[in-house]
Amino acid sequence: MGKFTEEDDALLEELGIEVEAKREGSRTPREERMIAGFEEIQRFVEDHGRAPQHGDARDIFERLYAVRLDRLRELDDARTLLAPFDHQGLLSAGLQGGETNADDIEDDELLSQLGVDLPDATGITVLRHVRTAAEKREAEEIANRDRCEDFDRFKPLFDRVQQDLAAGLRQTKRFERKSEITTGRFYILGGQKAYVAAMEQPLANEHGNIDARLRVIFDNGTESNLLMRSLQKALQQDPTGRRIVDPAAGPLFSDQNEEGDEASGTVYVLRSKSDHPVVAAHRGVLHKIGVTGGDVARRIANARLDPTFLMADVEVVATYELFNINRTRLENLIHRIFDPGRLDIEIKDRFGKPVVPREWFLVPLFAVDEVVEKIKDGTITSYVYDPKTASLTLRTG
Repeated sequence: MGKFTEEDDALLEELGIEVEAKREGSRTPREERMIAGFEEIQRFVEDHGRAPQHGDARDIFERLYAVRLDRLRELDDARTLLAPFDHQGLLSAGLQGGETNADDIEDDELLSQLGVDLPDATGITVLRHVRTAAEKREAEEIANRDRCEDFDRFKPLFDRVQQDLAAGLRQTKRFERKSEITTGRFYILGGQKAYVAAMEQPLANEHGNIDARLRVIFDNGTESNLLMRSLQKALQQDPTGRRIVDPAAGPLFSDQNEEGDEASGTVYVLRSKSDHPVVAAHRGVLHKIGVTGGDVARRIANARLDPTFLMADVEVVATYELFNINRTRLENLIHRIFDPGRLDIEIKDRFGKPVVPREWFLVPLFAVDEVVEKIKDGTITSYVYDPKTASLTLRTG
């Protein structure tokens, strides 16, 4: 290799590769720093299962490790020094983390783009937060809006939502990480109401996550054609980001009741102890789901005498307390959602009369939890239960 310039030396020092003479009988500080820097890269590989990669969407430290690894691969003495430690084969050119345009720009400029300030004589690397190109594109998507030419179609919807909010018929809830974007729903972003008027066919993005292009109408007469994940992220980062809950959704479940709430009952999930062959074969995923206004223990006390309970004792595997809810309607809703997984079985009661119980479903407990969460956040109407995958899927029709 050719001689390093002063700029090269400064860059190498930033990367933990100090240019100085080797000490007799021990490793030089330069070698120690090369080993320490290489160990940081190895820890990254152990944590992520791959070599660090270049790219605007990558974490700042990953991008720095990728540059460091490139430089170590280029140095003959570094490869010789680090070879005994390279149990992951990182110094092999064939395992390079990804394509880089490091040769197309000056070293100082590369580090500047990575968010690495060249330090003073203290030799301490200072990392400053810089937005990646992906973050910049997301911010531009949110900011760029066009005039909504057919806003007259949507203005009555915004007026109605405002009236419902004023009358207490609708509520706003904090947009949390688990919250979702759904067509036909209203949100509050930057103090403006936003209506998701349309969503294109969802597709997997470059990171394997599901994303979709949206048409979002704002109450000031503008609209934006942005990505679902961009809107989600903006709502999460906005301290005032909210979702507007539909009148029929409401808070159906609560870990604790608030002042003025009246207890309505409990959703219970039971598992049968029956030795019936069908029940025994599916015991892990076979559950009875019901709603009661009384005590659950009292409700199941005589289960072994009741064909509704498959003429056998049961165990309670989950309960959800609810407030201010019509129990019958809620139970019907849950049963309708899980209808594709309803158990088809005939049981004889103690008098020998055949009975077909209707509240047993072949659904795993996590699917019940998922339905409860969707009912809680008001998005359940957008989903159907798929017995093939034992999970909720977005409604297509």
